[in-house]
Order: sequence, then structure tokens, then C-alpha cells
Amino acid sequence: MISFQTVDLALNAGTTALLLLLAALLIRDARGVAAGRLAAALALGSAAHAVSAAGFTAPVAAWRAPLIALSTGNVVVLWLFARALFDDGFALRWWHALPWAAMVVLSLVNCLLLFPVHVWPAQMLGAGLNVIALGFVVLAVAQAVASWPVDLVEARRRLRLAIVAAAAAYGAINAVLQLALFGGAGSDIAATANAGLLAAIVVGLTLALTRIDGAGLFVAPALPRPVAEPARDIRGDLADAADQRLIKALNRLMADDRIYRHEGVTIGSLATRLAVPEYRLRRLINQRLGHRNFNVFLNDHRIAEVKAALADPAQVDVPVITIALDAGFQSLGPFNRAFKAATGLTPSEYRRRHAVPAPPPKPLQSTRNFGIG
Repeated sequence: MISFQTVDLALNAGTTALLLLLAALLIRDARGVAAGRLAAALALGSAAHAVSAAGFTAPVAAWRAPLIALSTGNVVVLWLFARALFDDGFALRWWHALPWAAMVVLSLVNCLLLFPVHVWPAQMLGAGLNVIALGFVVLAVAQAVASWPVDLVEARRRLRLAIVAAAAAYGAINAVLQLALFGGAGSDIAATANAGLLAAIVVGLTLALTRIDGAGLFVAPALPRPVAEPARDIRGDLADAADQRLIKALNRLMADDRIYRHEGVTIGSLATRLAVPEYRLRRLINQRLGHRNFNVFLNDHRIAEVKAALADPAQVDVPVITIALDAGFQSLGPFNRAFKAATGLTPSEYRRRHAVPAPPPKPLQSTRNFGIG
């Protein structure tokens, strides 16, 4: 009869091979962007976990300790991956390595110094690491949920949420299993279930990633440019004409009604105003106007109004915060960040550099009478 340990070993071996292949493909095709590099690191960290968990026996061997430490730090990579994938403006910073390093070092201490000599401290530290890991999983899921409604890239909306949800589910289940069954009688069953879950997730994600264009997921495409098309069928002409009418109606809402000033405007409410399906408006703003995020689309219009106001000599005494709130920003902090990202200047610097000087006052006409004689 095949033992749980044999099944566990076979599942983890196959999973490791797939993860290494996936990491190699990501390094080859998507290493130019932060999300691609983090995805490759996530795959490698998951491979380290699969190797370290294969045929698990206690105590922890010295060669397995670094692999366990890398897999422990992988939850931080998951969190960073979610941020990079869901936020086009995210940039990796040096300090992002600090929480990852802390998780890896603490896991090494737990494996090499505490386990199994000092059982109670090892169990406490292990439980603490799992609780922290669950915290990073929650952060990754929160990032996915928070930014999903404003994402305009249809393929990315579907796939990236599935990627993070699957990885988050595995991280959460793995942590719960370790908390509940570590060292217990059910550890063999838990390890095999854990290996099967990881294998299923990896197979699903690998198949999904090989069936889509990675450029739409990891790389922001350039703004669409008109191209000469020698021939078009009538359906293409009708679709293009319909898109042009929709663009004109959208521009009227932005320029005339200034709907971007309204509080709580969403892609859904805007689609209702235009009497079109939400998916069609999302596709139009993304593919025709070149925006990947609805909030960025709105902020572009708000910042254009703010720039005009800051350069207007008639508004030289109007406070910047008043101008920002009138344009639709809800608070000063997000406005300052968005303005600096769009112009490279703070609002005050922009006003000093671009304000048109008011015309000089006309000289007063003298009313003195010069008499004769």
C-alpha cells in the first residue's frame, strides 16, 4: 500500500519542477518589471517550500533549514507581488527587503537553534511566524480587493485576482494546518493534503499563464496610436464609429459637466450616465484612451483643471487646497502625491513657475489743473 509519505514526495517533486519552469519563463519574459521579478521570486520561494516539505520528518535537518526559511519569507514576497501587480505606480524600495529578511532570519533561528532542543520557545516562535504570515496574506488579499473595481484591463482583472487568491488561499491553509497539526498525529495527512493543494494551484496557474499574453499582465502597454488600415469590414467601421460617439459623449461629461468633480463617481455610475454597459466603457477607456486605472483617468482631468487654475492670475490668492477640493480631490495628501507624480513639481512650485503675471495697473491720470495767467 502506498504511504502518505510516498504520495507527498511525488506531489512535491512534480510541483517543484513546474515551479522552477514557471520561474524560468517569468525571468525570461517579465524580468523588466517589478511584478515579473516578484512573480519569479514567488515561484522560487514556493519551490523551496515544496522541496523542504517533501517527505517531512523531524527533527529539521540542517540542509532543509534555509529552504524552510525562504519559504517562510515567501509571504512577504506574496504581499509585494500583489502590490506590484495591482498598482501600476508601485516601485520596489530597498526597505521592502527588511520584513522579508526578518521572517527568514527568525525562521532560521527557529529551525537551527530552538528546534527541537527548547520545545516551548520553538513552538511559540513557530506560532508567531505563522500568525505574521497570515497577516501578510491578509494584506495581499486586501490589496487585491481594494484595487480590483478600478482596474480597466479586463484580462488582468480576471487573472491577477485568481493568482493572488490562489496563492493567498494556499498560504492561509498552510499556516492554519501548521498551527493546528504541527507535531501531532495528523501531521502526515496534513502534509499530504498540503502538497496536493500546492500541486493543484501550481498546475492551474501554470496552465493559465501559458494561455495569455504576459504583456497584458506584467507590462503596461504604450498608449494606443492610430495605424493605417488598408481595408476594414463594415462591422469594424460601425464599431469604430460607435466608439467615436462614445468618446465624444465621455469628453462632454468631462469637459462640460465636469463629472470628475462629483464625489463617489465610479466606472459603473459613469456607464449609467452614458447608457452603455460597464465592460464597454472600461474597454474604451483602456484600449482607446490608454488608461489602465479608472482613478488615474479621473485624476488626469482633475489635475488638468488644477494646473489651469494655478496658472490663472485671477486665482493667485486662492489657496491650493481650495483649488484641489473644487477639482474633485477629497484630501490634500492624495492630491499632492498625484500632482507630483503627474508634473514632477509640488503645486506651489508649479504655481511659481507657470503663473501668468497679472497685467500692471494703469497709471492714474493726473487731475491737476494748470491755470493760465
